[in-house]
Amino acid sequence: MKAVILAGGLGTRLRPLTYSIPKPLLPVGEKPILEIIITQLRGFGFGEFILAVGYRHELIETYFRDGRQFGVQIDYVLETKALGTAGPLSLVGQRFDLGADETFLLMNGDILTRLDFSEMLAYHGAGGYEMTIATRQHTYQLPFGVLQVRDGAVRGIVEKPATRYDVSAGIYAMQGNVLASVPDDTSFDVPDLVAALLDEQRPVGAYCFDAYWLAVEQLHHIEEAQHDIEQWSD
Repeated sequence: MKAVILAGGLGTRLRPLTYSIPKPLLPVGEKPILEIIITQLRGFGFGEFILAVGYRHELIETYFRDGRQFGVQIDYVLETKALGTAGPLSLVGQRFDLGADETFLLMNGDILTRLDFSEMLAYHGAGGYEMTIATRQHTYQLPFGVLQVRDGAVRGIVEKPATRYDVSAGIYAMQGNVLASVPDDTSFDVPDLVAALLDEQRPVGAYCFDAYWLAVEQLHHIEEAQHDIEQWSD
């Protein structure tokens, strides 16, 4: 099974670490983030990887090469300009022959998770979806009491109300026919792709999970990820 991993970003929020090293190569413990992801996905049966690279791509390609040392096959597509979170799929479609009914995974290259990918893929297939978004619940709590006001009079007060949202976890199962909905040589994000599919009344699923998940986006996430990875091996 194929997995497309987005590994081309500048990693600006992780500077100064990413001035010389692309974010996917930042070490968490003894391994780069991207190696942890590839090793984990290999355990779920993924044997073919396409890395969408850009910033400092030569370092990523030198480290991973063709993937044989990791027991997988690795190919690359190069973004010569920023194409967003879905735009690189146009490069994948141009270079690789993915059948319309072939299922593949798209994933951000900065995510550490204990998601059961097999369960997600089974859910995707059973639902007949063309795209399934892994989701998590995020709770936003206001730090204030909220007044219920009508006609200038207070009718009630709710202390620090919380609202729960289903948010994208940056992991997606897709069918090959979705690639045709991604424009060439254009910045195009996953929300744009979802909107395009929904406009065409094509089925998009949501797979909600509560297993461990961390997007390594801030400097303090490196230390947090280091601690979490140590717990995984205990």
